[in-house]
Amino acid sequence: MNKKNKKLITPLLGQVFQKVAPRIGARVIMEPKWNIVGQIIFKNGRKRYFRYSSLDLNTLGSSEIARDKDYANFFMDQMGYPIIPGSKTFFSDRWARIIGEPYRKIDNAYKYALKLGFPVIVKPNSGSQGLGVALVHNKKEFYRAMNNIFKFDRVAIVQERIVGKDYRLVVVDKKVISVYERIPLSVVGDGKSNILRLLKKKQQKFVASSRDTQIKIDDPRIVEKLKYQGLTFNSILEKKKRVFLLDNANLSAGGESIDVTKETHSKFKKLAVQLTRDRGLRLCGVDLMIDGVISEEPEQGKFWILEINSAPGLDHYAKSGKAQEKIVENLYLKILKSMEKSNL
Repeated sequence: MNKKNKKLITPLLGQVFQKVAPRIGARVIMEPKWNIVGQIIFKNGRKRYFRYSSLDLNTLGSSEIARDKDYANFFMDQMGYPIIPGSKTFFSDRWARIIGEPYRKIDNAYKYALKLGFPVIVKPNSGSQGLGVALVHNKKEFYRAMNNIFKFDRVAIVQERIVGKDYRLVVVDKKVISVYERIPLSVVGDGKSNILRLLKKKQQKFVASSRDTQIKIDDPRIVEKLKYQGLTFNSILEKKKRVFLLDNANLSAGGESIDVTKETHSKFKKLAVQLTRDRGLRLCGVDLMIDGVISEEPEQGKFWILEINSAPGLDHYAKSGKAQEKIVENLYLKILKSMEKSNL
């Protein structure tokens, strides 16, 4: 197999469906060239389809709105859910001219950031896996982060920074199937290796464990995060000292996960199920930031909904351990059963 073909790896959803579908008498046909789309044929004759992490379970309108963070925030706010305060959208100069919004360009965004008070979070309005999300502390960082977003998205969100623990709750048909805490990319000192070496060792561990996460060592956000901690790539950390290298906790960016399904308070589970239902979804990843821990009862003003995801990719979570791999297999088996029963 040449190097080009080695990259054509079947996404996790297709792999797991192929593994678990026979348990319910179903079979999966993958398009052979790219291995990113598939057809599920159930024993009752029904056919369903999927592409990457998107599948025939959620309705189109609800899914499309979930992909747009600003629209999703609007409806969640209307229904009384606690979204991140101070969230506001701004546009690339070109898009602002096209839609007739001359006061929502990058310079206006900077003035708004000043009003909120640095540091602030900037993020693309669409996309996933933490791409483009940045915590910025000053004008230079702000413009750099916004211009980076406008390379691939014409809409950016500026919002207050909130601090807490990051959790994802995965809901399928009125039930929370999995909850895990997401911990941002970090390294732990050994008393002799510098941060760059520790980061390379972490990447090697990912490869050894078949986790396909690629840590972007040249990510300017890492350099900025180190700078504000008085560190550089050449800094040597004392034993057991943990240093965080990114502010977003996405597993695709090198973050880690801890399964907390059993410890999660029932009211947080109820919240996630209700939000999924109110948003017209059957499958949803609900991302929460909690100023506290998820095992304790929700306290008003102490938790926020970061965003919702109508096609929560679980590739990195599944590859973080054997227990997580089993959880994902069981989750997708339940999804298959739901798809078999659903009517189009």
